Amino acid sequence: MGEELLGPLMFVMAFTLIFSGYPVAFSLGGTALVFAGIGIWQGLFEFNLLYAFPQRTFGIMSNYVLLAVPFFIFMGTMLEKSRLAEDLLTTIGALFGQLRGGLALAVVFVGGLLAAATGVVGASVVAMGLISLPVMLRYGYSKSLSAGVICASGTLGQIIPPSVVLIVLADQLGVSVGDLFLGSVIPGVMLACMYALYVVGVAFFSADAAPALPPEARPENVSALALQVVKVMIPPLVLIFLVLGSIFMGVATPTEAGALGGVGAMLLAAANRRLTLEAVRGAMEETTKLTAMVVFLLIGSTLFSLVFRGLYGDIWIEDLLTNLPGGTVGLLIVANITVFILGFFIDFFEIAFIILPLLVPAASVLGIDLVWFGVVLGMNLQTSFLTPPFGFSLFYLRGVAPEEVTTGDIYRGVLPFIAIQVVALALVIQFPILVRFLIPA
Repeated sequence: MGEELLGPLMFVMAFTLIFSGYPVAFSLGGTALVFAGIGIWQGLFEFNLLYAFPQRTFGIMSNYVLLAVPFFIFMGTMLEKSRLAEDLLTTIGALFGQLRGGLALAVVFVGGLLAAATGVVGASVVAMGLISLPVMLRYGYSKSLSAGVICASGTLGQIIPPSVVLIVLADQLGVSVGDLFLGSVIPGVMLACMYALYVVGVAFFSADAAPALPPEARPENVSALALQVVKVMIPPLVLIFLVLGSIFMGVATPTEAGALGGVGAMLLAAANRRLTLEAVRGAMEETTKLTAMVVFLLIGSTLFSLVFRGLYGDIWIEDLLTNLPGGTVGLLIVANITVFILGFFIDFFEIAFIILPLLVPAASVLGIDLVWFGVVLGMNLQTSFLTPPFGFSLFYLRGVAPEEVTTGDIYRGVLPFIAIQVVALALVIQFPILVRFLIPA
C-alpha cells in the first residue's frame, strides 16, 4: 500500500466506523492502532513515534484550560437541578405574557440568560421544553412557533459565553478563551435580538399564532410581579457578572472563573433552600458523564492525530485545503459546509477534536484570524444543532415534548430560525468587526 494512500484511507475508515454508530473515541483510537500497525509493517511509520502518546495523554490530563469544562458543566446542571431556571421561566413568562407573543419573547430572553448562566445547550432546551411548552400550547400558541423558539433559544448556549463549546474551540485553535468569549458576545446578543424580532413579527402579522394571555390568566398585581422578576433575575445576573466579569477584566482565568461559578451556583441554590443532596448528586453525575466523554474523545483523537501525522496525512490535508480554488474564501466555504454537515451526525466535541486540528494549520497558513474563525465555526455548529433531521436540539425537545407536538411540528418550527442563523452567520463572515470590536487591540 503506497505511502500517499494510508493517510486518506485512515480518514475514511475512521468516519466509516463513526457513522456506523461505533463510539467515536474507540473509532479514532482503534483506527489509529490498525494503521500504525500497517505503517510499521510496510516500513512507512516509525514505531518510536508511539512513545509520544503517553506524554500527550498526560498533557491532556494536566491541561489547565480544559479544567474549565467540568466547572461550567457543573454550574449549568446545578442551576437546572435546583430549579432556578424554572423560576426564571415561570416569572418572566407571566410578566411578558400580557403582550402578543409575550411568552415566546420570554423564552428568547430566558434562553439568552440561561446561555450566559449555564453554557449547556441540552439543559436549556430541556428546561424550557418542560416548563414553557405546555404553557404556550395551553394558551393557543402555534405548535411550530412554540417548538421552534424553544429549540433556537436553547442553542444560544453554543455561542453566548461562558459556552463550553467556546472553551473547547479555544483550546483546539490555540487562542485565548477570554478573547473567544469577548468575540462571541456581539454575535450572540445579535442573534438573540434577531430571534426576538422574528417573534414580534409573527405576533404582529398572525395574532392567532402568538396570542396574549387571556385576562383571567394575567397576574392581578403587575407591580408585585415586577418585583418578583427582579428577585429571580438578580442572582443569575450576579453569577454571570462574577464569572464573565472576572474573565474579561483579567482577574481570573476561565478555569478559576468556572470554579467560582460552580460554587456560586451552589450558594444560589442554598439561598433558595434548594441545595439538596439529590440536586448535588444529579449535577455531579451529569458533570462526570460529560467530562469523561470529553476526555476519552481527546485521548482517542490525540492517538489518531499522532498516527495520522506520522503517515503524513496532515501534509495531505494541508495541501488539499490551501490549494482550494479561491484561497481563503475556498477554505471558509469548505470548512463551513463540512462542519455544518457533520453537525447533523456527530457531537460538537467530536467535530472539535477531529476536524479542527485538520483545519487550523491551513487557516494559519492563509492568514485567517483564528478568533474570528472560532466564532464563525461556533455559530455554524449552532445552526447544525437546529437543522432537521438530526439536529441535537430537536432530539432534546422531542424527548420532553407532549404527544400533541409532532416531529413535523418541531421541524417546521425551526426552519425560520435556521434562516435567521444563516443570515447572522453571513453577517459575521462579511463584517469581522462584529467579533473583533470588544477584543483589546
